[in-house]
Amino acid sequence: MITLSGVQKSFGPNRVLRGVDLTIAKGESMVIIGGSGTGKSVLLKSVLGLVTPDAGTITLDGQDVTKGDRDAFLARFGMLFQGGALFDSLKVWENVAFRLLRGHLARPKAEAREIAIEKLRRVGLKPETADMFPAELSGGMQKRVGLARAIAASPEIIFFDEPTTGLDPIMSGVINDLIREIVVEMGATAMTITHDMSSVRAIADKVAMLHDGVIRWTGPVSEMDATPDPYVQQFIQGRATGPIAAVR
Repeated sequence: MITLSGVQKSFGPNRVLRGVDLTIAKGESMVIIGGSGTGKSVLLKSVLGLVTPDAGTITLDGQDVTKGDRDAFLARFGMLFQGGALFDSLKVWENVAFRLLRGHLARPKAEAREIAIEKLRRVGLKPETADMFPAELSGGMQKRVGLARAIAASPEIIFFDEPTTGLDPIMSGVINDLIREIVVEMGATAMTITHDMSSVRAIADKVAMLHDGVIRWTGPVSEMDATPDPYVQQFIQGRATGPIAAVR
C-alpha cells in the first residue's frame, strides 16, 4: 500500500531523514518507534505530502504521492492527531463530521450528524456527547472524539500520531484497544508513530525503528523482543546506556 524508497529530508544543516526504506502492506498495522527528534513526524508528513522529500520516492498503491489530485489523495486518509486538535468553537459532532460538511466528501448536514453520532457510539461515547463542546470533555473523551473523526469518512489508511500522549495508563489501554479493534474491523492500513511501548504491543502487526534518519530494524511485533539489535533493545527496555545517546 505504502512504499518509501531512499527518502531523505533536511532542514538546513539538520539531516532528519537520511535514506528511509519502508514498505507497509495493505491492511497492515505498522508502528514506527524511535526517540524524540528522530524524524517520525517528518516521515508521516512526507507520506501525506505535507513535506516534500529532498530525495527518494514515496508511493501509494504504486502512485507517487506528490502527483495527481490532492483532494482525492487525502480523502483516502484518516488522522488521529497527537494533541487531539479539536476545534474549540465547534460542537463535538461538528468536529467528528468536519470532512463530511465541506469539500467533495460533503454530505447533507442531517446525514453528516447521523454519521458522527454513530462514530461516537463506536468509540464508546453517548449520543448526548454530540452537542457538547470539546472544553466540556475529559482528555480521554477528547481522544475518543479525535478517533471518531479519524474514521468518520471510512478511510483506507489511518495515521495515529502518539495516540496515548497525556493519558493515564488505564485510558491509554482503552484507546489502544479501540484503535486495534477499529483498524481490524475496517480492514484499514494503519501507520502509528509512538514511543509508548504499551501502544506498540497492542496496535502493531509490524514494527520499524527509526534512528539517525534510517530504519534500523523492522519486523513482526512478535520478533521485537528477541531481536539482537542493540538500538531496539535499548529503546524497548528503556535503558539509559547503549548506542542511543540521551539528549542533554
